[in-house]
Amino acid sequence: MGEIPVTTIIIGVIVLFIAIILLSSIRIVRQAEVYLVERLGKYHRKMESGIHIVIPFIERVASKKSLRETVVDFPPQAMITKDNVSIQVDTVVFFQITDPVRHEYEIANALAAISNLTATTLRNLIGELDLDETLTSRDTVNSKLRTVLDQATDKWGLKVNRVEIRNIIPPHDIQNAMERQMQAERLRREQVLNAQGEKESKILRAEGEKQSKVLEAEGERLSQVERARGEKDSQILRAEGEAEAIVKLAEAKASAEKVVLETWKDIAPTPEMVQLRSMEAMEKVAEGKASKLVIPTDATRLLGMVESVKEVWRDSEGKEKK
Repeated sequence: MGEIPVTTIIIGVIVLFIAIILLSSIRIVRQAEVYLVERLGKYHRKMESGIHIVIPFIERVASKKSLRETVVDFPPQAMITKDNVSIQVDTVVFFQITDPVRHEYEIANALAAISNLTATTLRNLIGELDLDETLTSRDTVNSKLRTVLDQATDKWGLKVNRVEIRNIIPPHDIQNAMERQMQAERLRREQVLNAQGEKESKILRAEGEKQSKVLEAEGERLSQVERARGEKDSQILRAEGEAEAIVKLAEAKASAEKVVLETWKDIAPTPEMVQLRSMEAMEKVAEGKASKLVIPTDATRLLGMVESVKEVWRDSEGKEKK
């Protein structure tokens, strides 16, 4: 094999160098990012998402900016309230770059500037409030702080979307007093709830007893109504039975009289027969359960006729025997 000419090697090196330079001049910008390009040390243009080419040795990418929202947690800052209570307050700031050029060339350290501005503004706001107002007015403080920061950072190409006071730490003695107060408040609420529950329980028991008495009285009334109705029905049934018995007795008597009339219609009753029938009737009356018996005056004559009837009966029997 022959040796490679020097000229060929030089050309190859030059081509490789040019290819490396061309490849290095290609820039791919991602979504939600912006590249700032300087030409000969001066801002020239910004490159947004896509493929771009930077002229070698003349242009350079000076900065890469993210347009996404950024969250910064600042350490606790010592502050004094209106009633001279020293507290520690830490905040969280949510901001976003709206103008990458201003953000790059108007402020050297944006995070440090936001931190100092937040602490200064917060001290001014806390100094106008006492401790209780500071603990209960976080939303008001957050809103005022966000407005001040948004106005101040606008010239830096930033927009403060939200500021949150994450924690307020009072001194230990005040914390202990607050804890005791909270315990007393919880105990008071518990007692109030217990008293209210006991009251409601008594009301419910009273309502239940009242309802029970009402239902018991209603049941007693219905029972009395049913008993009265049953007694009424029983009296009606007894009356109907007695009436039916009287009717049956009258029907039987009528039937008996009818039979007697049918039997004796062809026989003329004699006075003696009538008297005998009267005596039989009196015997039946005497067989009753009455302790006293009232005999009419006419009945005494009937008793005197008994002997004469017996004599007539003997005479008739003697004649038959002869």
